[in-house]
Amino acid sequence: MPPASSGASVTHAVALTPSSPATDSDTRLTPGGPGYRRMSFALFLAGVATFALLYSTQALLPLVSADFGVSASSASWTVSAATGALALFVLPLSALSERFGRRTLMTASLTVAVTVGLLIPFAPSIGALIALRAVQGAALAGLPASAMAFLAEEVRPKALVAAIGMFVAGNSIGGMSGRIITGWVAQAWGWRAALAVIGVIAVLCALAFRALLPAPRHFTPGSLNPKALGRTIRSHLANPLLCRLYAIGALFMTVFGAVYTVIGYRLTEAPFSLPQGIIGSIFLVYLVGTVSSAAAGKLVARLGRRGALYLAVSTTAGGLLLSLSDAIVMVLLGLVLITAGFFAGHAVASSSVSRTATTGRAQASALYQSAYYLGSSAGGTLGAIAFHTGGWAGTVALGLLAVSGVVSITLWGSHAARAQERRAQERRGLVAAH
Repeated sequence: MPPASSGASVTHAVALTPSSPATDSDTRLTPGGPGYRRMSFALFLAGVATFALLYSTQALLPLVSADFGVSASSASWTVSAATGALALFVLPLSALSERFGRRTLMTASLTVAVTVGLLIPFAPSIGALIALRAVQGAALAGLPASAMAFLAEEVRPKALVAAIGMFVAGNSIGGMSGRIITGWVAQAWGWRAALAVIGVIAVLCALAFRALLPAPRHFTPGSLNPKALGRTIRSHLANPLLCRLYAIGALFMTVFGAVYTVIGYRLTEAPFSLPQGIIGSIFLVYLVGTVSSAAAGKLVARLGRRGALYLAVSTTAGGLLLSLSDAIVMVLLGLVLITAGFFAGHAVASSSVSRTATTGRAQASALYQSAYYLGSSAGGTLGAIAFHTGGWAGTVALGLLAVSGVVSITLWGSHAARAQERRAQERRGLVAAH
């Protein structure tokens, strides 16, 4: 979506299986070596299929509403059900991949997701459509963590960043192109035809993925230990900093989910009255997120983590306020700022998770993904409700409330850090006195 999209949401999971230093006898994949290019392209296609399917209905919500005679808030569940189910199933499916293998789980997940994708265009009611989308989202939850674990196990450390980059690029391109393709196809043949096209594209990607992905050579099956998993999760949830980062990711995604779920409704109405194809093309703004995500590291180096978060919040809030204008140029500029601020904030929060978690990084990353996609689900639903009751201004108010939450959490973190430093200084003073 990051996903850039929605695609930035998974990059921090690289640490879920620590890699040992490469040696001359290292048989893991490396650029130029046999199998590396096939593996990279296979995971790129998996990323395209995953995010094209996950957000396939987002650009089509006005048409879904009109066809079934339902409100924006009801139609928004076709997005929220998928992202919410993904959030709920990330942890259990990542645990299953430890037992049954990364490639096995990714193949099973894609198989279920694309099969459901071929059924979705024939959904007879809004309830059936939402139910199918929930099943599809749950199936897709097997991809992100499993893909990161596969790469960490099968690729040499020096090549890992490039390999992950290909998968993330697939996420971004899938999320963006899926929305654009559905917009133009729906303008000509309707939303059901648009979803059928996405389903066929996803099938082709899934088949190529399975044919190209090399067999794992470094996976060691583990045992399913729910008690150990529970202890790790509880330790992460007892860490105040990690909890703040999870909340920040969820709140940023609430803004993003609300805006992009509802923007299609606003642009179909006066004074804009844009056709469906043009509305779908609005998602090209996602490319801005690629730039701001890449710049996040430099922002943190210059401003610190909290300074970068404040800048991201300010940019997002400024974009929300600009989007209130009835001039299309100002609305587009507002979307650019919202997208840039969201991706920068998300990149800062997600990268901080793996730095903060010293053990159980896979679970720490999965918890962040759960919070992130729950934020997407909540944003889509609450944003549509706000739009139904208060128009675009209602959606903007929801977004401003969410970014205010980010500011409050960041200020709280600053206060907690200062208090901790004072206590440390007092302890050092007492030790010196004795």
